[in-house]
This record gives sequence, structure tokens and C-alpha cells, in this order.
Amino acid sequence: MSAKQLGIGLVGYGFMGRTHSNAFRRVPNFFPGVYEPVLIAVAARNEARARDFAAQWGYQRAETDWRKLISAPDIDLIDIASPNDTHAEIAIAAAEAGKMVLCEKPLGRTAAEASTMVDAVEKAGVPNMVWYNYRRVPAVVLAKQLIDEGRLGRIFHYRAKFLQDWTISKDLPQGGEGLWRLDVSISGSGVTGDLLAHCIDTALWLNGPIDEVTAMTETFVKERKHSLTGQIQQVGIDDASAFLARFANGSLATFEATRYARGHKALYTLEINGESASLFWDLHDLHRLQMFDHRDEGRLRGWRSIHITDSDHPYMKHWWVPGLQIGYEHTFVHQFADFLEGLESGSVPGPSFRDGLATDRITDAVLASAKSKTWQSC
Repeated sequence: MSAKQLGIGLVGYGFMGRTHSNAFRRVPNFFPGVYEPVLIAVAARNEARARDFAAQWGYQRAETDWRKLISAPDIDLIDIASPNDTHAEIAIAAAEAGKMVLCEKPLGRTAAEASTMVDAVEKAGVPNMVWYNYRRVPAVVLAKQLIDEGRLGRIFHYRAKFLQDWTISKDLPQGGEGLWRLDVSISGSGVTGDLLAHCIDTALWLNGPIDEVTAMTETFVKERKHSLTGQIQQVGIDDASAFLARFANGSLATFEATRYARGHKALYTLEINGESASLFWDLHDLHRLQMFDHRDEGRLRGWRSIHITDSDHPYMKHWWVPGLQIGYEHTFVHQFADFLEGLESGSVPGPSFRDGLATDRITDAVLASAKSKTWQSC
């Protein structure tokens, strides 16, 4: 039986546009199923670059107006990989047109904005998902399985950090293509909504709801030239953000993100300490899960390094032989494969738009706490 074709329209051709396009192309090779993704069109403002992108990745056509993707009868799914300030308008229009919607993180610049997107997809009843791809790292999925099996026992602590160093220079401008994340009107926030959002989504998935937070943020470079206007403007984003949190299950947490940690390009780590065992994961060594189990025989007790490459590990039976590793790009393949499998079964897995809203509510609370210097309920 031939697969059902699923027409895809992509908005945006940057870094995330490439990761998503790679996933659309690879899924049929490694996760064949009922649906066959067909790359119909990409929309972006620069016509020449949009055409080049379409040719490189196999899209049938390129547009400069995303609205043409919304109205196109041969497109079933709209994938939003454009800057944060475009997410809500595109997602709402797509949902109202009856299109499935995938959206890059964060879902909205604020929880209020994200809420309008949730309302739209739920009113329309269209399948939806947010690209929080770290949920699809096999080692992180194994951590989720071990926690759900009770292997850690009662959870006491959760800690996560995401460190970068690319904005340290005071001469770096803000705004425009490639630097829109430094423009608060486009991004909504700095590292809180960009980096900590990943940490928060993973934490909510692994350890459950967060009840309250107290935070501090800092903007180290207060003014930058805007790349589009050439004017010196105040910087409105947070360069660094750290907060304490209390989960509904009683565990305590620390979260930290910065773009001012010299020597770190993308250091994302998480650790979970339970009554019986602890887990540790590092993005730079993403194919390994570190585990300490206090129930091991005393003389052999210690941290073990689990190499996630065997066929009984999450997703790995679809790839290579045991011992051979996969990488960052495969997490997007896994997420889209899960989305298609959910379409087939009638139950699309998370993170849904409503899950994305839950993360946006936490980031809102973090920013409010940093401003008020008080604990904030979530």
C-alpha cells in the first residue's frame, strides 16, 4: 500500500529551517510509515535565498509571502522556523485554515501570546507540536523511562544549565538576520526564552510541574548598535538568567543560562538526584547517560556510563549497529517521526502547543521574579 502524501510548507530558511528540512527528508528512510512527507514550499523574505534553499533541500517552490503557504491546497502542514515575533500570527492563520502546525520554540514571546496560539489550534482541532528536540535524545528518553519506572525513588534535586559565549563582545550589534535574538521586540527575552526554555521543557517532562520560582537576570552590555538602523539602542534582553525552583513533587531545582561563559558554545547539562539513584546527561556527550545506583553492591558502587547505541535503547534500532553513535540532527528526525506516528495512531505526542504554553508561563514567572525580586507562583 502506498504511503499518504503529507504536503509541507516551511516558513524560514535559517538554522532551524535546515534542521527541520533534514528531518522531513530523513524520516521516510529510517522511520517508514503511513505518511510520506513531500516538501512543497518554503517562504522567506529574501526571494533569491529562498529559491536557493528550496533547490538545495528539495522544495518544489519558494515564496516570499507565508500567506501563500496557508492558502495552498497542496500543503497540509505549516512548519514555523521563523523568528519568535512571527510565531503567533502564522500559527493562528494556519490553524484557522485547518493546517497542521509545527512551531519552533519558544511557542510565544510571552505566555499571553502563546495562549492565543493554543486557543487557535485547539479550537480548530489540528495536530500541533513544538520543536523542543531535546526530549528526543535517546539518552534523555532513557532517563525518562528510568524515572517513570521508579528507579530513582523520591526525587530530591534537579539542576540544569545551558552555557554559551557568543555575545560577549560589546561591538556585536543587535537586530536583523542572524542577530534578532538580541532584539527584545523580536525575541521576547534573552537566554530565559531561548536557552532556559529548553531546560524548563525537559524538566517539566522528566520531573513534573513547577510550583514557584525566584530568579535573577543580568544584561552585561546595556547598549548596542542596531544592525538595521545603525542607531545605538538600549539592550532589552537578558544576557544571563538563573533561578531556583520548587517542583510540585517537593524537589528543589537550580537553573542557569548565559551567553557570557567564555569557552562554552552549547553546554547543556542536567542532573537528577533521587533517594535511590542519580542521573546525569551532557549535550556534548549526548549518546551517554551517567547513572549512580546506591542499590549496587558496595564495593562495586559508582557512577556508570551507559553508551546509548544498542537496539533496545530508545530509537536506536532504526539507525546503525551497536556501538555506532548518532548526533544532534537525529533528535529532529525522531520528533517528526513521532509526530507522523501520532497522526497514524490518532494521538500526537508532546510537546504540544499546550506544553509549550506551560514552559512560557515558567519563563514569564522567571522574568517577573527577577524584576520584582520576589518568589513567583507558576
